[in-house]
Formats: sequence, structure tokens, C-alpha cells
Amino acid sequence: MPTRARNPVSAGARWLARCSQSESTVRAAWMSGDFAIIPSGIAWLVAEVPLPPSVDAMQRIRSEELGPVLAHPLRNVAWWLVPLDGAELLHHVRQLTLYPAGWPLCCPPVQRPAAGRVWLEKPDGSGRLTDPTALGLALDPGGSLKLPAEAFC
Repeated sequence: MPTRARNPVSAGARWLARCSQSESTVRAAWMSGDFAIIPSGIAWLVAEVPLPPSVDAMQRIRSEELGPVLAHPLRNVAWWLVPLDGAELLHHVRQLTLYPAGWPLCCPPVQRPAAGRVWLEKPDGSGRLTDPTALGLALDPGGSLKLPAEAFC
């Protein structure tokens, strides 16, 4: 059986470290019990959403459309990892702040919380990110989200 199937948490940690500018720096931070700063824009962008709507949205998004979601419960916020090309679909969503490439995301280890942060949906190593159309619709089910016609095909 491949390692990925036996231990998806380790695969997720490897993937997340590869999304950084320095895998060794990320691993060293995690081994010391701290979070690692991984800038957006290498493999994904970060969408920040208040925690309660994020938890609700996670229930509305199909599992195959749901990517990693990081939360800081004391700050009442969640950060969603979305594709680099997802900005156009998400910029109309009022509850969401989309950060540009280079924005530093403080990532705890995949297996445990650090500095008040915890993965609500852990990276699984596949590279799957949250589908921006699904996220936009889950956060704005009433419909101010303007989607291109191809989103409904």
C-alpha cells in the first residue's frame, strides 16, 4: 500500500511544506512546536472569512470541492486555500477578503494546532483546493455572487 494512502496527514504536511519558499524552514518551525509562515501565491491564494459562516459553508460544499481550511477560533476567523485563478469569482463575495500573492499565512502543523490555529479541513497531499464557485455560492446562497455562464455547465 502506498505511503499516501496509509498516512494522509504526512502527505498533507509534505504538500503544504512544498508550497513554501523553503521546505526546511517550514519543517523546522513545525518541529519546534510553532507555526510556519507560508506566503500565498506559490500554489494558492488565501480567502479570509469569519469563522461562523465558514463552518456553515463547509457543510454546503461537496467534499470533492473542499480544500484546506485553517481557523483561529479565538480571532473568530478562517482562511480558505483557493486556486490562484479564483480571485475573479470571489471578489464579489461580501463576507470574504481575498489576499494577494505574497500574503503570509501562519500554518500550524497538519497534525496539531499551534499558536491558536487549527486545520478544520486538513491538506491531504493531493493539492486539492476549495473550488471558488462552490465557496462563493456557499457563502452567498441568496445570490449576489455573479458567476460566469460556464459555472453552470
